[in-house]
Amino acid sequence: MDLKDKALAMHKEWNGKLETIAKSKVNSREDLAIAYTPGVAEPCKVIAEDKEAAYTYTMKANTVAVISDGSAVLGLGNIGPYAAMPVMEGKCVLFKEFGDVNAVPICLDTQDTEEIIATIKNIAPAFGGINLEDISAPRCFEIEERLKEMLDIPVFHDDQHGTAIVVLAGIINGLRVTGKNKEDCKVVVNGAGSAGIAITKLLLTYGFRHVTMCDRQGIIGKDYPDLNWMQKKMTEVTNLENASGTLADALKGADIFVGVSAPNIVTPEMVASMNKDSILFAMANPVPEIMPDVAKAAGARVVGTGRSDFPNQVNNVIAFPGIFKGALEGRATQITEEMKLAAAEALAHLVSDEELNDEFIMPEAFDPRVAEVVSQAVKSHIVK
Repeated sequence: MDLKDKALAMHKEWNGKLETIAKSKVNSREDLAIAYTPGVAEPCKVIAEDKEAAYTYTMKANTVAVISDGSAVLGLGNIGPYAAMPVMEGKCVLFKEFGDVNAVPICLDTQDTEEIIATIKNIAPAFGGINLEDISAPRCFEIEERLKEMLDIPVFHDDQHGTAIVVLAGIINGLRVTGKNKEDCKVVVNGAGSAGIAITKLLLTYGFRHVTMCDRQGIIGKDYPDLNWMQKKMTEVTNLENASGTLADALKGADIFVGVSAPNIVTPEMVASMNKDSILFAMANPVPEIMPDVAKAAGARVVGTGRSDFPNQVNNVIAFPGIFKGALEGRATQITEEMKLAAAEALAHLVSDEELNDEFIMPEAFDPRVAEVVSQAVKSHIVK
């Protein structure tokens, strides 16, 4: 039985990857009277006087909603809310297993931006945070931005920011390996969707000065056709020379390549045209922009992918559980750029100088230190 068959069989056996476990056991009439009526009225009265008390008397304090409309699920595309459910359940499992954060999967049967925003606003009182998942661009940008303005709990689109944090952590350590300075590096990000834009923004915030974005028709500049509103905004801070050309043109003399795009679009010749000791993150799944062994043979020094069968896996699971753990424990109302940078640096520094090498630039997902270190980094940047 191969992995695909086993996954299908196990999902059938599990019949859902989550279940509800009661903390309050009900083994007597008194237990029943305390957990439910009439005793339950007492915390209700306290919360009615002060809604902040919900953090003390309910599960809100350590519970996240994982919400999708099924419009951009993995590499499967717009498969809808029913088919998105296994992914949302899986995300909730990772929240609990890696961060001890409770999470509830919610798949919405609408792809209307206004309906999604209104629905999430209306269910927010039950949760301490909102994790948006697998919502297509550019709607995901507007949905997140508007919800952040409306709500007093953290709203975080993991496809954007979790990916960006982990990529930045890997690049920080790639620079440690190669000895290059961020200010001098020429960076190319291929794929101008939610992840590519968020990665670019975080790299610029971190201090990279020379970032060029590419998409299907090559280098993105002010004259690139059919840009959406967010992509147009990115032309104000990237490709400041307003260069044009193909991805191959962009990679000539580049130091860093980040791909969140399509399989097999980077050739060995393109890698060879990059600067010495180049860093490549080829993260298209399941087939990357270039296979890691091919990239290494062509001259790349550090290579990461989204795959678990090669070194330097770029996996969001080392970020989002700790991000929300810290945000919930610290009662953050927003997840800020400073928190994201701190999380990336914390992840990078989990790899010691002794451990660091071309093929080990990321902490392992199962490193027990990861969630706590990220959580502490987030909490240290909460402004009350």
